[in-house]
Order: sequence, then structure tokens, then C-alpha cells
Amino acid sequence: MKTLVEEKFSDFYENWMTQLEDLLQHLLLVSKGQSQESGCAAAINKLTAHHKEYYKFKWAAAHDDVLAFFSNPVWLSPLEMAHLWLTGWKPSAAFRLLRAAAGGLTEEQARKIEALRMKMRAEEGRVEREMERLQVAVADRKTVELARLEKRVRENGGAAAVAAAQVEGLVEAAVGGFLAGLEKVMKMADCVRLKTLKGLLEILSPMQSVEFLASESMFQIRVWKWGQMETTKK
Repeated sequence: MKTLVEEKFSDFYENWMTQLEDLLQHLLLVSKGQSQESGCAAAINKLTAHHKEYYKFKWAAAHDDVLAFFSNPVWLSPLEMAHLWLTGWKPSAAFRLLRAAAGGLTEEQARKIEALRMKMRAEEGRVEREMERLQVAVADRKTVELARLEKRVRENGGAAAVAAAQVEGLVEAAVGGFLAGLEKVMKMADCVRLKTLKGLLEILSPMQSVEFLASESMFQIRVWKWGQMETTKK
């Protein structure tokens, strides 16, 4: 049974993907035509605003239930989850997609894109290390304290009530700290995703940006639909 957060985000995600399909059609029309720069800019702005809406809603939902995004998100198919990196797409994947999507890159653009790729790769590593640090810190510190208190509960029946209250307090502190840490890591990862997207769009020409965003959206939609088909078959 879905929680309230899972229910709301599932509905939001389905609507968001449906709207992404409509935006993709517009991007494809722009990319096939001889649109002026203003037409490309309008299409790009609509797509980037759509992504910002996603993260705004996601962060609000995660504040209420961050575990819904880390523990088998119910709105995603197994195929979609196979592409996940800390609750979303991996920034380095955008550079692989770019190579196949945007043609006619100048040497200057290629140099800037490579510099951005290396910078975002370092950012990915920083987020992954923060996740590892969080997991290790919780396992080391709180687990040891809990084990000690549980031993006291067993050995000292007279103080069982006090020890039990201490255990409960430690559990709440450990869980609360871990959930806050997960929310922080998720936002760090999302910020790397947004910085990657923003950085690429600043380097690419308007038409190249339209072509890249169309390819990125098409890939996301195809994975979503293929995942739905596989889920329906089961």
C-alpha cells in the first residue's frame, strides 16, 4: 500500500512525464525547422522550467518522506530504477548522450564540454563519498551506543525502564540524523544534475541545445514507456 507521499508523487510523476512528451514534440518541431534563435530559446526555457518544477516538487515530497526516493520508488519501473544514481539520472550519462545528439561542435565547445565533464565527475565523487560517510557514521557511532544500552537493559532489570527510554531516544536520534543526511545527499546529487544541464546549455548553441534536450527527453520517455510495458506483462 502506498503512503500519502508515494501516492502524490506517483500522480505527479505520471503527469510530469506526459507533459514531457508534449514538450518533446515541440522540441522536435523546432529542431526540424529553421527556427530563429528566439524560437529555440523559448523551447529551451519551457523544458528547463519543466525540470525545475520536477525538482521543486521532489524536494518538498522528500522532506516529508525521503526514504520513498531511496527504497524502491513505487512510481518507477525496474527498468527505470536500473538507471538510477542516488534518486535520479547520473550526470556523466548526459555527456555520452550529447556525443550522439549534438553535431557540429567546435574545438572550443569540445574543450569546454570536456572541462565540464571532468568537473561534474569530481562532483559525482564528492556526493558518493558523502553518502558513504553517512552510512559509515550511522553504522559506527549509533549502533555501538545502542548495543551498549541493550546490554544494560538485559543485565540491569531494575533500570530497565530508564535504559529502554535511552535506547528509544538513541534510535530516534539515529534515524532522524540518517534521514536528514539522506535528504542532504539527494539534494547534492540533484544539484549536480542541474549544474550539468545548465553548464551544457551554456556551451551549446541554441539549436544544439534543442537537439540535445530532445534526445535527452526522448531517452527518458522511452525508458519510462518500456518500463511500463514490462510491468504490464508481469
